[in-house]
Amino acid sequence: MGITWEKVTPGTIILGSNDRSVLFGGIGPRHENVIKYNYEISHFPIEKNKANELIDLEEYFLASEAEWELAKKQNRIFGDNEVEELGDKIRSSYWNKQCDGRIFIDDNWVMKVGREWKNGVSKPVYLGKDEDTQDFVRIVKKKKCDTNTHKVLPKNRDISRLLIEEIVISLVFGILPSFIWAYFNASGNYIIEGWLNLTFGGIFIGFFTIIFWRPKTKTYKINDFNI
Repeated sequence: MGITWEKVTPGTIILGSNDRSVLFGGIGPRHENVIKYNYEISHFPIEKNKANELIDLEEYFLASEAEWELAKKQNRIFGDNEVEELGDKIRSSYWNKQCDGRIFIDDNWVMKVGREWKNGVSKPVYLGKDEDTQDFVRIVKKKKCDTNTHKVLPKNRDISRLLIEEIVISLVFGILPSFIWAYFNASGNYIIEGWLNLTFGGIFIGFFTIIFWRPKTKTYKINDFNI
């Protein structure tokens, strides 16, 4: 089929974003992936119809996002103006993902993970569940085996910590400035009579800051995971 295969050696890569802001954030959490096996990967993206013939065979698979990133880190893969589909399928996060190189498919997935190439430079893209406009995939060749590492991200984020963080942000950046402004600029009775409006206005302002900024979340190292 004229496919050039590149050898990839074991290694560690980081996936995901630790920025939760709307404008600058990405899919999280940011986490470490350790691949302990050797594999081969197609040097260029492969047309889907050709790839399907290979995937029916025992040792050929769609590349996982982790395998793709490790191969990219080792300068083994390239592309030119293609959008390629990978094996991972997510909902809105990586929570509950096994991080040993295998493909991650969320039970309620809505997006297919992919990569877009433009002039030899790649960036992550997320393709809708029913979107089938991409004509290319990335294939790996390896032995089918269970690495038995079972390093798994937590099932969900720490909701209580997140709630406390949002309360503090709303208080510091919204509620307190609203009352300080009213103290120096409004009538003497405004704080007493309009405290509810000041409070909800402050909460709105504090929450609005999520568009531009939120504290960075932690990066999950492999030793932080459940076993």
